[in-house]
Amino acid sequence: MKRNATGLIVSILIVIVIAIGISLYVTLPTTNSSAGELMLYSGRGENLVGTLVEKFEKETGIMVKVRYGGTASLALAIIEEGKNSPADLYWAQDAGSLGALSKSERLQKIPGRILEHVDTRFRSSVDEWVGITGRARVVDYNTQLVNSSDLPDSIWGFTDPKWKGKIGWAPENGSFQAFVTAFRKLEGEDGSKEFLSGIMANEPQVYPKNTPIVAALGRGEIDVGLVNNYYLHRFKATDPLFPVAHHYTKGDAGSMVNVAGLAILDTAKDRELAEKFIEYMLGQNAQLYFSTETYEYPLLSGMEALGAQRSLDDIDTPNIDLSDIDDLRGTLEMLKELGVL
Repeated sequence: MKRNATGLIVSILIVIVIAIGISLYVTLPTTNSSAGELMLYSGRGENLVGTLVEKFEKETGIMVKVRYGGTASLALAIIEEGKNSPADLYWAQDAGSLGALSKSERLQKIPGRILEHVDTRFRSSVDEWVGITGRARVVDYNTQLVNSSDLPDSIWGFTDPKWKGKIGWAPENGSFQAFVTAFRKLEGEDGSKEFLSGIMANEPQVYPKNTPIVAALGRGEIDVGLVNNYYLHRFKATDPLFPVAHHYTKGDAGSMVNVAGLAILDTAKDRELAEKFIEYMLGQNAQLYFSTETYEYPLLSGMEALGAQRSLDDIDTPNIDLSDIDDLRGTLEMLKELGVL
């Protein structure tokens, strides 16, 4: 009897221990549980930043929901959504849209400990956004059709009739529109209209975005194209003999360095999580990823671009505050008025 009673007691104790274990397993947080959640509006394509967003999630436990779209359209969406916007962070492919949101008083200040990692040229003058990567405007040219010595030092040189039918551009592209916005700041409304009209008179070939322009250059379909620096390097990565090279104009909008940058919105639910995301994208691993995978300029201080890239310090950029290229609406109106769009 005693043996049977002892066995019964042991059995009951085992059941209790198992029950307690199950209860602890259900109620205690696991290492895979979310450490919070962010909503990111990204004007940067998923093919460019999706991998890094996933790495951030795995390394921090913070979940990130992403709404991908055009940089300008997402900025307008944030403005229209107002205080009801679900967005915590905005990742723009150019400073113009960041400036537009700053002008609309939709951005929060970013702490100095984050901003100090990036040169003042590539961040908001009022501390409301920070550049993550840099992209230089260049004139790419077909090396078999054009002698580099024949390329003008000024972007105005491409209004010369000798370039008629030989130019490629992408007026609907956000980076081109940012270039025009910068041009308006530097040259004024009349000067900008004169330049755009001069290019239009040369009957440029129109493309939907930069990649097709570089591809057309490689085919010899056009002689020169107005693009950003990193597209060519993607072609060179698969074909080192691809017959296209960069040309940099001097001190004008044709050689401006724009940024892809991040901002914390006034609707952000948790500033600390948003700041962690920005810090991660300015970390060495993320910056190296951009340098080697997307061929953009890393903006973390002390980190140089890799490969056949001209140093940012060696580009003769115009004297312009990127915070000032915020009038995208005015640029679109001008492009439509002139028949560019």
